[in-house]
Amino acid sequence: MNTAEKIAFKQALQQAAAQLIEARMAHIASSMEAAQAAANSEEKSSAGDKYETSRAMSHIEKDLQAGQLQSNKQELATLGSIDCSVLHTTVNAGACILAGEFYFFIAAGLGKQLIDGKTVFFLSAHAPLALSLLNKKKGDCFLFGVKNLRIENLF
Repeated sequence: MNTAEKIAFKQALQQAAAQLIEARMAHIASSMEAAQAAANSEEKSSAGDKYETSRAMSHIEKDLQAGQLQSNKQELATLGSIDCSVLHTTVNAGACILAGEFYFFIAAGLGKQLIDGKTVFFLSAHAPLALSLLNKKKGDCFLFGVKNLRIENLF
């Protein structure tokens, strides 16, 4: 890959990650609306505490979803702050690593994804694997599961 191709690939990864996070956020917002609707539709019954318990559970669910939504907003902001035009020589946030048949993109914790026919592991900069890769260079080795991988390319 030449410099322009590396930058374009990282930009495509960043865009794919943003779309995944935005889809997650839309799903969470939908779940929040459903929890609120459930709380609003709950009618008082002769069962007494059942009504209050059901409403409280709906509100707890909504609050949990709100926390997840906020977390995803922060992750999207972090992703947006990454400058994909920077080509790294050591592993840092925004680096793309090729090791074996896998790509690793240190940007957002989205796990394993298939992007343009390539297996890409999206890692948060705070993920244990990302932390173990920090400051490694091309040619360095690291343990991924039970495989010992060598960094073949880093940009």
